[in-house]
Amino acid sequence: MSDASPMWDPRQYNRFEAQRDRAALDLLVRLPEDLDPAEIWDLGCGTGQHAALLKRRHPNAQVHGMDSSTAMLDQAHALSTEVDWSVGDIATWTPERPADLILANASLQWLPDHADLFVHLAEALAAGGLLAVQMPMAWETRHHALMRETAAEGAWASLLAGVDTIAPLLPAEAYYEALSPLCDHIDIWATTYLHVLTGKDAVLEWMKGTALRPYLTALASDPPMQEAFLKALGERLSSAFPRRADGATLLPFPRLFLVAQRR
Repeated sequence: MSDASPMWDPRQYNRFEAQRDRAALDLLVRLPEDLDPAEIWDLGCGTGQHAALLKRRHPNAQVHGMDSSTAMLDQAHALSTEVDWSVGDIATWTPERPADLILANASLQWLPDHADLFVHLAEALAAGGLLAVQMPMAWETRHHALMRETAAEGAWASLLAGVDTIAPLLPAEAYYEALSPLCDHIDIWATTYLHVLTGKDAVLEWMKGTALRPYLTALASDPPMQEAFLKALGERLSSAFPRRADGATLLPFPRLFLVAQRR
């Protein structure tokens, strides 16, 4: 497997901000209205919108936003000077003080060993603290299958062999099993969004912001090869997700949600 970390592009990621943000907001509205946290962590905070939102919602809390990408954090710094922004790896993260709220929105799907990972996150909570997670169920989708198939074929295949992408999530029951020894009030649900995308090669452009980052990073030193790969994938995606007469491209996208409270 490749050890290279994906290079993230905040501009590309934010092209579909409204569609991506819908799931995060649906997660945040499931938090208790009487929540009064002192210590909040947004793990995989990206460009920082949700950490900044949590700081506005809980002005007396110490809010931390952590991400592995300095490019993403550069934008986060511009959003709020009251959030503690830091570069870090969720897999090895341990807070100095137990957290009252851990938010992980569209970040944990990049990490392996979820049964152990979710125990680790629950153990980082204070008594009564909340773990709030949203993860794309993307591995099983048609557009991700086409991405993997295209990566395994063509002149770029040897360069992309072993490049890490997201793995399938565990069954919902497995997350309950991992958390139930430590947590009460475990709420797990799934939602499929029908994203209405606009513009040419809309699904390819969507994927260039997230799922394709490891492949684009692996091909970054060979721009013609990268362009050839994107062209081949774009043709497959345009066939599978045709642009409608009204200009829209429809992308079904399932996501798994979880809110658990540490006993």
